[in-house]
Amino acid sequence: MQFFTTFNRMSPVMNHTIRPWRALLAVMLSVFSATALPGPITDRVDTRLGTTTLWTPDDLGFTYLRDRRPWGGETFPGATTPNGMVQISPVTKYGSGGGYQYEDRVIYAFCHTAMGHWNLLNVPMMPVTSAGFYRPDSYASHYSHDRETARPGYYQVYLERYRVDARLTASARCGFHQYTFRPDDEKMLLVDISHSNGRPRRKEVHKAGERAFAGRQDGVFFYATTNFDIDEVRMEQRFSDPVCLVTFKNSRSATPLEVRVGVSFTSADNARLNLSAELDGKTFDQVRSEADAQWEALLGRVRVEGGTARQQMMLYSTLYRAFLWPSLRSDVNHQYRDERGETFTEPSFQYYTTPAFWDQARNQLTLLAMLSPQVATDVIKSSIDRGEKRGGYMPTYFHGDHASTFISGCWLRGLHTFDLSRAYALILKNATVPGRGGRPYLEEYMQQGWIAEKDTTDVPTWDEYKAAVTKTLEYAYDDYAVALVARELKDKRNEKLLMQRSQNYRNVFDPVSGFMRGRIADGSFIRQFDPYYPYYAYQYREANAWNSLFYAPHDPVGVVRLYPSDEAVDAKLDSLFTQPYRDYAADNFSGFIGNYCQGNQPGHNIPFTYYFIGRQEKSQEIINEILNAYYGRGPEGLALPGMDDGGEMSSWFVLSSLGIYTYSPADPQYIVSVPLFDRVEFDLPHAGRTFTVVRKGQGTRIRRILVGGKPLKGWFVDHSDLAEGKELTIEVENAPRAFNFGHQ
Repeated sequence: MQFFTTFNRMSPVMNHTIRPWRALLAVMLSVFSATALPGPITDRVDTRLGTTTLWTPDDLGFTYLRDRRPWGGETFPGATTPNGMVQISPVTKYGSGGGYQYEDRVIYAFCHTAMGHWNLLNVPMMPVTSAGFYRPDSYASHYSHDRETARPGYYQVYLERYRVDARLTASARCGFHQYTFRPDDEKMLLVDISHSNGRPRRKEVHKAGERAFAGRQDGVFFYATTNFDIDEVRMEQRFSDPVCLVTFKNSRSATPLEVRVGVSFTSADNARLNLSAELDGKTFDQVRSEADAQWEALLGRVRVEGGTARQQMMLYSTLYRAFLWPSLRSDVNHQYRDERGETFTEPSFQYYTTPAFWDQARNQLTLLAMLSPQVATDVIKSSIDRGEKRGGYMPTYFHGDHASTFISGCWLRGLHTFDLSRAYALILKNATVPGRGGRPYLEEYMQQGWIAEKDTTDVPTWDEYKAAVTKTLEYAYDDYAVALVARELKDKRNEKLLMQRSQNYRNVFDPVSGFMRGRIADGSFIRQFDPYYPYYAYQYREANAWNSLFYAPHDPVGVVRLYPSDEAVDAKLDSLFTQPYRDYAADNFSGFIGNYCQGNQPGHNIPFTYYFIGRQEKSQEIINEILNAYYGRGPEGLALPGMDDGGEMSSWFVLSSLGIYTYSPADPQYIVSVPLFDRVEFDLPHAGRTFTVVRKGQGTRIRRILVGGKPLKGWFVDHSDLAEGKELTIEVENAPRAFNFGHQ
């Protein structure tokens, strides 16, 4: 029996009722058009994007019945610099992603590190007063969004309990606090050394001078100076973990309390060096201005004309979010703490955190390489350093082995300031040598071309198994990426081996159901199979079968040809985008179009699949729907469709809105789509050139693509053409609507 008889072939028309917020959005989009908004680009960024969550079934795609908040974008709104070490940000909830959740109404403190993955939030500080009835077990303050400002390099909020106006800014390795108290209130500063997003074990604070205090929280060291003489640094405790209270002499005055904090992941001495090098002699407004200028220079490498005001605001807010992680870890004296826990000095590059490869390698790391090539190559050098000190395996993150994708993509885009041979030795070992630190279940993958899953029944969403289907699909793509590097280094034997293995995605395709499906040890497919049910790690990693379709970025034509015809693929895709999600609740699933989930990474290539069956305009309808209705959702207009994951969710918007998405990031190519904007100017610092994307016409169907005035064959534009400064012209026209979203 052919697979397409086993699912319901639904109409390609989605008969959605227009929700009120969507109708309002349609009006807004039609009214607020823009050419190029006046003023600095940083004025177009709201750093609170992604801090709200989705609550309603319409937004989530299911009915959330749990007694806690569903996942949101898990972002933070605080002050930082591009890929900086310090993120000085408000904490409204510990144990949360970025520490700040928009719906919360109290602030506990201002931390100095944040990401969005339930870690960090180190060294929280909070201005307090006796007039505000401060207690060591009760010190949070109410606040209002009406008295809050969040923009690149700057955060401000009014703390109602203490009647303090708090202003925060940052340099790369330092945070700068400025607190304006009422003149008659005694100024005090609380350091909640007992709290972070972990459970700190090594913690201390001590007076370090007449106007200085210092300490550590596990592996995070800090050194702080103040503009008032310190009276006392003492630990206090009442029904809770101890906190530190810093009091000041003669502090009742109209002069704001200023606290400058140097941070280091190496030592207290280095924290002091960082502070001296970056903040000595500078006023708050100088530091704020410098942070803003850094963001203006970076964001200004992408300039757009046309689109709506909202679309431009969303572009620059997501572009901002794409340059927060990886985060700097080396100090001003070039020291860092390496993989072995030893202090190491390396003057030739800056040391950065390991990227969230499973997420960021899909798009964000390529965007980093395009706009900040020095940071990108330093991230690779940092990963090489870690790999060579951890058994010869390249570091991975969470799942998969996508460092190979990043390394291949950077090198083939012309970033040659790292040692490719050293990187290759590590990623080749990951791909070919089973062992601790390498790919899980590699031995069986190498022997049979796929990873077996346990054949069981009634698996709860959150149970941990092998995620065998996802691993097989992703290892096949990673093999392809390593093969590209082998080709560059003329290792023909391993190139051939790994290219053959890159076809292993075929081994988990079930032609009867038309899904990638788990297989058990004897080679048969998992018997209890519900393609709608989401799993955390059974068969699929944070996905279901629908959102694992067509994953072979290196071979899109080959994966489509697994089906009996283009018509069968068309019907399968239509079913994906029209059959409603079946109300399964999972923290990592939200933002549905039919059964397609934009709120998590595994399916992010799927909207482009119509290209490969000659229906590009249908892909564009889906892409437009995502761009215009799934970013900036919710009543505040600040929600993302799912967790930002180190900037991946944001980078999807950036690249798709510009018309150049990284369909296969290991390759130096971009799939061309219809940009939101009439004209895009995009600087490539590594090439020293600017390329331009021009949209001609309106509609969803691409009639013709020109590169440097010459017609492009196919859908992919080469990075080398963009690096030469060639203009990418996309001529579009109207096409009959295939879907009815109600507001496109």
